Amino acid sequence: MPQTGQALVRLHEHLHQTRLLGSISSALYYDQNTVMPAAGADWRGQQLALLATQLHERQSSERYADLVAAAEAEVEQAASGRTRRNLQLLRQELERQRSLDPQLVACLARAQSRGNAVWQDARRNNNFAVFQPALEELLQLRREQAAQLAPIELAGRSPWEIPAQPFEPDASKDRLQELFTPLSAGIPPLLERVLSSSPAAAASPSTTAAAIPEAHQETLCAELLESWGYDPARCQRSRSAHPFSCTLGPADYRITTRVVPDQPFSAFLATAHEWGHSLYEQGLPRGDDHYFPWPLGEATSMGVHESQSLFWECRVARSQAFAKRWHPRFCRALGSDPWGGSHPFWRGLNPMRPGLIRVEADELTYCLHIVLRFELELALVEQGLPVVELPELWNRRMGELLGLRPQRDAEGCLQDIHWAEGLFGYFPSYALGHLISAQLAETMEHELGPIESTVGAAQELQLQHWLGENVWPLGRSVNGEELVAKVTGAPLSASPFLRYLSGKVDRLLESA
Repeated sequence: MPQTGQALVRLHEHLHQTRLLGSISSALYYDQNTVMPAAGADWRGQQLALLATQLHERQSSERYADLVAAAEAEVEQAASGRTRRNLQLLRQELERQRSLDPQLVACLARAQSRGNAVWQDARRNNNFAVFQPALEELLQLRREQAAQLAPIELAGRSPWEIPAQPFEPDASKDRLQELFTPLSAGIPPLLERVLSSSPAAAASPSTTAAAIPEAHQETLCAELLESWGYDPARCQRSRSAHPFSCTLGPADYRITTRVVPDQPFSAFLATAHEWGHSLYEQGLPRGDDHYFPWPLGEATSMGVHESQSLFWECRVARSQAFAKRWHPRFCRALGSDPWGGSHPFWRGLNPMRPGLIRVEADELTYCLHIVLRFELELALVEQGLPVVELPELWNRRMGELLGLRPQRDAEGCLQDIHWAEGLFGYFPSYALGHLISAQLAETMEHELGPIESTVGAAQELQLQHWLGENVWPLGRSVNGEELVAKVTGAPLSASPFLRYLSGKVDRLLESA
């Protein structure tokens, strides 16, 4: 906890109230996406707009500015590095909030809530025209926000880079393109190798396997969470249209999943993914409620956040050792073994084949889905792409990158919730998460031995402990790339991820 002079105490009290308001907003968001009736969308939008306005006022008022300034003066001569970093982050966010027009903040909150509701209807009915006006409004509001923030941002930050900063501090288009170019070059040959060398390795799970009843899928998800430390006194799992993780307080962690027809592993892998997010949230340096308001207790970046969820979904739940252990449980749920052994079951968990849906994508093609979205976001935000042309450009680039063309917009540009909530700049964090996860995993294995061996021995808690010692405590003390350099001793690179993919393809082809 920061040093506690009187100015810091007063600042803490203000931040605590701000966090309470923010957690109320998060609770309303969680409710909206889990159990709220559709007709409640308009009122919920008004509720969220009111809270957003109040939060903005608290984070930009003269009183708050005076509290921050007093704390800065109090610690000017003697303070820990952590206290100084906390105040630096608070000052940075204060300047951002003071640059924003309160009316814009309220309009954006209403548009995000409305966009969420309209998107759900448009996706359900495969009707992009219904969603188009909402997306156009959100784009315009984000451009206005970027223009208002531009004077306090680093010189030269673009309209896309500015809204990306809360998700990926210090991110730039050039650096992302530098990291993503090797993926666009290195993944297609691996995919072609899989598709041409072994149809079995790329095959879909069997029809019988796809018939796992929802109740059994729910049971398997619950068993997975229990084995990975799920505490029902602090955690809750619900259903939603799009899986997500949400922290409502220092001892209140929520995740959601969904059951997808004819996708027998979807709910299970989504549970692993979202629980990875929640583990990271639970491991951040918050301590108790007294520390929760300070910025160092927040996630380093969404790229680091995604690295944790992808680690548990891909490096653990999709591993060969994990498949060997869990194959009997799936067979018991079905009353038979439609896969014919643990090796085919493992291949079913790793169907290396192109697909239309990002959240159902395999490790090999996932990052190409992100490259697509990154390109389209830049086109929408900075290059003047008319929203009405988005579906056709999406479909064309999907064909060029993955050899597939959606027949329905629900399987194309309507599949993700992010743009419906104005979250431009978020998608690259998913690909960064894969890169960060792979590089951290190489360092983990250097220190602990092969992850497969640890998982085979049902010792996943050892992996949690390593992450809890090396990654989670860093919080906002660093940005994403600094975290990677600090933990691994090397700058972030696509090479570890491409090495991992190549090795996995080798093993899949050998066992086909």
